Amino acid sequence: MCLSFLNWIGRGNQRETVRQRAVARNLKKGGKTKDDGLTPKQRRERDAKALQEKAVKKAAQAVGVGFIGGKMNKK
Repeated sequence: MCLSFLNWIGRGNQRETVRQRAVARNLKKGGKTKDDGLTPKQRRERDAKALQEKAVKKAAQAVGVGFIGGKMNKK
């Protein structure tokens, strides 16, 4: 018990420092952060819309019609 307690103390704020490093790496690479300023409801609506568009695009490709610039073109 004593040894495990000392290991726990020795870690300190390891999680916090790892989080800070990850944020710094993402900002350096120009990556997106999780905080996009949307509420959970808005995020669900955005994701649902994206999934619907993806399904339409996949169905159009199965029929033989491609999307180019938001317009449907027959192949």
